Amino acid sequence: MVTSSAGHAGQHTERAAAPSAEAGLPTGGVAQRLGVSPTTVRSWERRYGIGPAHREAGHHRRWSPQDIAVLEAMCRLTARGVPPGEAARAVLAERAAAEDDETRRPAPRRSEADARDGARPGPGPGGSRSLRVGTVRPECRGLARAAVRLDAPEVARILDEVVDTLGVVAAWTEVMMPALRAAGRKWAADGEQYVEVEHLLSWHVSSALRGAAVGTAATRPAPPVLLAAAPTELHTLPLEATAAALTERGLPFRMLGAAVPPRALLDAVHRIGPGAVMIWSQDRRSADRELARRVGASTWGPRGSRAAALVVAAGPGWARGRPSAGTAGPRTLADAVDLLEQAVTG
Repeated sequence: MVTSSAGHAGQHTERAAAPSAEAGLPTGGVAQRLGVSPTTVRSWERRYGIGPAHREAGHHRRWSPQDIAVLEAMCRLTARGVPPGEAARAVLAERAAAEDDETRRPAPRRSEADARDGARPGPGPGGSRSLRVGTVRPECRGLARAAVRLDAPEVARILDEVVDTLGVVAAWTEVMMPALRAAGRKWAADGEQYVEVEHLLSWHVSSALRGAAVGTAATRPAPPVLLAAAPTELHTLPLEATAAALTERGLPFRMLGAAVPPRALLDAVHRIGPGAVMIWSQDRRSADRELARRVGASTWGPRGSRAAALVVAAGPGWARGRPSAGTAGPRTLADAVDLLEQAVTG
């Protein structure tokens, strides 16, 4: 049971905090929430008038939910490549129209329960988080900001756009991978915090890559590339990026996915007769060099015309030690796709 004095103290604290909550967030808090620098927010305010709609002289600027919504719209437009001046004109015009409409609309009645409990609107989605992506393309910054806000439609839109405009290899290397690494670093540093950001981003990256991999582009006459993760490897996004890049080049592939047992992989090699086999390993503990050797030594076909596949050992797990004979170790997605194309087309 709460004592009378504690109850009065709680009421006093709530009353003292109320004006600050109603006043909104400071510039630094808004910048952290949206994943941009405070300098950018202040620059937009100074140059384009993207600032709090209501200010009090002599007080620090406070951003209301409506003001933050304007900044979010500004972030979305600039992430799409719209020049800041043009984006500012668009969002300010939209805000003016919304305010105009609001003045004509009767104010909603506050429910008796809300009035009794002192309920106030909670903070908007996304929280006060940000991802440090470093010096990257604007699309990557926009993707990271949208992921932090858990803005799934915007994440999907950016990913589809970069795949279409940049191509799979550049989209993966310059946009997807830096954002995924930033989310992974945050997750590793902060424990369970940010796991939802990493999961949402990974799911949408996978969806965009799979959508590109099952495209309707005509395939060239060539033996397929077999794509598989090492027996204990669960990471498959790089394999999905490879599949999408092969589709973009009109090359056939067969995807086996995560944690493929050695017997299953060797059986698939003999049944399919691939021109190349790519085995992905994210961590050195999952890199099975004996399996890579056995796949490279596998042959099929009638006597006198036996065939074998090039083995591409891809991923940081294979970094230590030299690749065995008949095995290539590319360092980038672009190198891997070039190797695979050369192997299956001659």
